[in-house]
Amino acid sequence: MSKHAAINTFGRSGNPAFRKHFSQTGESVPLAERMTLDGAVNKTGILLALCFGGAFIGWNNPGLMIPAFIIGFILAMVTIFRSPTKASSTAPLYSISQGIGLGGITMLFESQFPGIAIQAIGLTFGITASLLFLYKSGLVKPTENFRLMVASATMGIMFLYLISIVMSLFGSPIGFIHSNGLFGIGFSLFVVAIASFNLVLDFDFIEEGAEAGLPKYMEWYGAFSLMVTLIWLYLEILRLLAKLNSRR
Repeated sequence: MSKHAAINTFGRSGNPAFRKHFSQTGESVPLAERMTLDGAVNKTGILLALCFGGAFIGWNNPGLMIPAFIIGFILAMVTIFRSPTKASSTAPLYSISQGIGLGGITMLFESQFPGIAIQAIGLTFGITASLLFLYKSGLVKPTENFRLMVASATMGIMFLYLISIVMSLFGSPIGFIHSNGLFGIGFSLFVVAIASFNLVLDFDFIEEGAEAGLPKYMEWYGAFSLMVTLIWLYLEILRLLAKLNSRR
């Protein structure tokens, strides 16, 4: 894939954090200021550590959960649509705030279903490691049709969630989203699968971005985008496990 072709494909990722701000190519960026794979991996590790630190705070202070999620959402929107060049500042704050929110919600689920937290964490990282292996081995390739399918499904899920939130304000949420029936569990499995497929697009973006010589700040932006998917995947796995446990 050429550098210009790589830039053009990034905007079609299912992850909304990949849709804008990819106009610079390697030819216009000095060598020392270009994105590298190692740099993106290191920054992902930093964001994960901050998220776990925030989760410890949230676990012990569940009352912070809702404000933390709201702050995280605002930071994500700012990073994606306004200041991707400032991701080195917004991404760490996003990871801490979302970690606090995740810690709080995980504690609530754990109080209802003991052991669910370690199961959700294990499955999240197990799926991530498995898909990274499949991607690197070439067994899973982000073709154009794959990108289109994942992007369409992701946007459809987000739109459905938005409708459910609006309807819940009037006392009529979409029932199967939260149901522990077979249809509700099937829906959660589908969402987990789509969230997992987004990881493949994340891996591809980071690798192709490094090859294309995107600006250095894209290391933080790529790491941030991967965190968005990991957090989504973890929450959906937590929801799925809760549904399964509630049927016992």
